[in-house]
Amino acid sequence: MSRLILVRPGCTDFDEQQRIQGALDLPLSRKGREQVAHLMRDMASVEIDLVYASPTEPALSTAEQIAAARGIPMKRLEDLVNINQGLWQGLQLEELKRKLPRVFKQWQESPGCICPPGGESLSEALDRVKRVLERPLKKKGRIAIVAADPLAGLIAAIVNGTSLTEVSPMCTGGCGTWEYLRDAPESGSSAEFVAVNLAAFRTA
Repeated sequence: MSRLILVRPGCTDFDEQQRIQGALDLPLSRKGREQVAHLMRDMASVEIDLVYASPTEPALSTAEQIAAARGIPMKRLEDLVNINQGLWQGLQLEELKRKLPRVFKQWQESPGCICPPGGESLSEALDRVKRVLERPLKKKGRIAIVAADPLAGLIAAIVNGTSLTEVSPMCTGGCGTWEYLRDAPESGSSAEFVAVNLAAFRTA
């Protein structure tokens, strides 16, 4: 049976400034480094066999520390990049809310219905993430996946079979945290398990 662990890395300056980071590659902030240090202590007794990571900061450096502390492999998944928010990347949330109040409200309430200009919709990201995770989740053991929100929320929804409406398009303030996701059953692979949840997820 596979045990899936979702890790949200420490924050960046954009997270602290309430800016939309999207797929931008930004380093951990000072606060983010402190969050990772706390995360490492909090996860010290958590058994992990393999770490997969989003290819951009801060997920990559967080994953590297988790793997190094245990002497286990860490693999970066190039296509597990965070959701592309297009021309909204770099904007403060309040600025977007002020300029596009109706769109902002709908983005919060029904994120799957909004695609930022030049960006990626949640449905597109959903298909991409499902393809990326199919092969890694065929592996057995205790697997950690390190990704920042909103990608982390999307991964959790896929694995747990929850609705797209529960995926926040923004950082939810959970930087530097971890959680167990639903286990794959003894019969069938993790990939098959995720595929079943994905089918339910699409119709939710």
